[in-house]
Amino acid sequence: MHISEKEIEIRYAETDQMGVVYHANYLVWMEIGRTKLIEDLGFTYAGLEASGYLSPVTDLSIQYKAAMKYGQKATVRTWIESHDRLRTTYGYEILHEDGKVAAAATSEHVLVKKENFRPVSLQKVDPAWDAKYREIRKVKD
Repeated sequence: MHISEKEIEIRYAETDQMGVVYHANYLVWMEIGRTKLIEDLGFTYAGLEASGYLSPVTDLSIQYKAAMKYGQKATVRTWIESHDRLRTTYGYEILHEDGKVAAAATSEHVLVKKENFRPVSLQKVDPAWDAKYREIRKVKD
């Protein structure tokens, strides 16, 4: 299993009046982590879109465990939880600098044609990308 890591400096604008990171910002960090994972594997989401495909979120689950605050650094860890013919589930951990888990999450995505939003298999669009996801996924068939 391959795990990608991306460090995020928590900015003041990402916090509420108490200096605690606003919950929706974790979703933005997850997207940053997902993009980093894809790039680490040698692919680009921008390239996928340029080819006429999108990968919308179909399900999202997040558990907040320990608040993060302004001035801290977060590390986003991202991996392929599962990948099958039509769905890819990404796993995430957002960690404090000492390794304590601030949040754990998964996001499920499908690949669709941009023009009509019809699902399509990653194997048909990019066999090498599909093979890499199958190789590194955490949950095997």
